[in-house]
Amino acid sequence: MNLRHFAPKVGVLTLGLLVLGGLASAQALATKPATAKKAWTMPRTPDGHPDFQGVWTNNTRTPLQRPKELGAKEFYTEEELANLQKREQDRLAKNEEDGRPTEPGTAADVHYDFAEYGLDPAQAKQVWNRRTSMIVGPEGSIPPQTPEARKRIADANAKLRGHEFDGPESRPLGARCLAFANVGPPLLPAGYNSNLQIVQGANSVVIETEMIHDARVVDMTGRPHPAANIRQWKGDSIGHWEGDTLVIDTTNFTDQTPYAGAENLHVIERLTRVDNDTIKYEFKVEDPSMWTKPWAAETYFSKVNGLMYEYACHEANYGLANTLSGARVAEKEGAAKK
Repeated sequence: MNLRHFAPKVGVLTLGLLVLGGLASAQALATKPATAKKAWTMPRTPDGHPDFQGVWTNNTRTPLQRPKELGAKEFYTEEELANLQKREQDRLAKNEEDGRPTEPGTAADVHYDFAEYGLDPAQAKQVWNRRTSMIVGPEGSIPPQTPEARKRIADANAKLRGHEFDGPESRPLGARCLAFANVGPPLLPAGYNSNLQIVQGANSVVIETEMIHDARVVDMTGRPHPAANIRQWKGDSIGHWEGDTLVIDTTNFTDQTPYAGAENLHVIERLTRVDNDTIKYEFKVEDPSMWTKPWAAETYFSKVNGLMYEYACHEANYGLANTLSGARVAEKEGAAKK
């Protein structure tokens, strides 16, 4: 199969979201009337495996970790879910009418109008389910860090303190347009542009995320992971089939991403196509040097009837240069006062 790469250079944020969002915004929050379902047949590739190819979105309002006020409640009722959908619809309508997505005077309000530029998550297709958090289990949260991990991270932060703006290398990977945590693995929603494209071949599966233009190649040949001293930002992914479920095992991460300080991260993902428009996505994360126990989560991908566009982060990354320039000005002003 060939991966077609769409890369318009002008208006990528607006065009990409408006194309995808415009196709689905009308029905994104609407409740479909009950109708008799037609029998669905799993689409398959020439080698007989389930066909996951196409553009999908994991744009969801379900948080990774459960809000504290919900305690051990893992699922909303249908009525509660309907109220959440209605509230989200009302929020978007107010944002579009008032021209502001946040409360005035807050730090979040010091930004452009998300709704105006098609960046409000509710303007694109959303994936709803009754889970109160992606993380499964009564806690619904990432486990506590080990004492060793807390010390390791504290030491790294202390070393950086006072040098956060020395140069590009001192800034986070995301600020440098190198790696975003949502790319993972595991794959998680982004603030906007929560889209991904899957392409399958005889010996590999490619998962490309729109934000931030990463293409992860999952090796399907059965080879082992490389030696432990070979580290990559997205790790090393090898896959196999368990019936109709694609299982992806990823190791060999750096300690910088997706979870800064995790030295021995191991992620197992499971993708199962449950109908024509839905992929169930489950993952398990473990690192004994980082957390006191493994943790697992599940969410869904929904089919997008549109294209995925290039997220040209580097080309428009004026924020990094402006941040460093501002730091140099602040240093000169500080020196002049002394």
